[in-house]
Amino acid sequence: MRDEPEVCQRADGSALRRKHARLLGFGATALASSTLVGIGIATGREAASSDRVAVAARATIDHAPDEVASDAPSRPAAPPAGTSPEAAGVHRLAPEAAREVAPRMFDGRPLRAVRTMSMRVTAYSPDERSCGVHADGITASGYSVETNGGALVAADPRVLPLGSLVSVPGYDDGAVVPVLDVGGAIKGARLDVLFPTHERAVQWGVKNLEVTVWEYADGAPNPFRRQRRPSR
Repeated sequence: MRDEPEVCQRADGSALRRKHARLLGFGATALASSTLVGIGIATGREAASSDRVAVAARATIDHAPDEVASDAPSRPAAPPAGTSPEAAGVHRLAPEAAREVAPRMFDGRPLRAVRTMSMRVTAYSPDERSCGVHADGITASGYSVETNGGALVAADPRVLPLGSLVSVPGYDDGAVVPVLDVGGAIKGARLDVLFPTHERAVQWGVKNLEVTVWEYADGAPNPFRRQRRPSR
């Protein structure tokens, strides 16, 4: 923009100079605002691009074809006799640590945390694709797969006996669920969580998690009783 001529001798010169100054200030402000908006748009596009790359990477890992529940690799055997609980991935909670864990309830009774276990957690469904010829809607404990709203798990009974109570991060919103099933491939520090469909089980994939084991805190015994499976 070229300079304005000197007009200080005119009667209305001061008004013209103020108007000119306001126009110059408005132009500078608009230029700075447009520059900031441009930077913000560019930064937003870079952030969105990074987010899309991160989501794609997570999806590739979570849905890898060789990490499905029904074709999961063979589970490790139970730890040899004489192996310490700590070496087997079992961490007993000290009384102080147990009190710090948020209290839970199951079947209307208070619970307390006993220990945590490092476990490899897969998933299965109650149909033929996971259970084969045993897909009759009845778990190994004799309870229906609909027990506890269908939220239950299968475990190695030498590690977690039937009737045990556990909570698994990410499963059933972290609620306490019963161990009511077993599986021929579920050995050692392995756990299978039940989903209503094969697709949901595959979506879970395979996770290495810290599983919390619970017991009733009211002094009464665990009421679990193995049911008699119906004759065929």
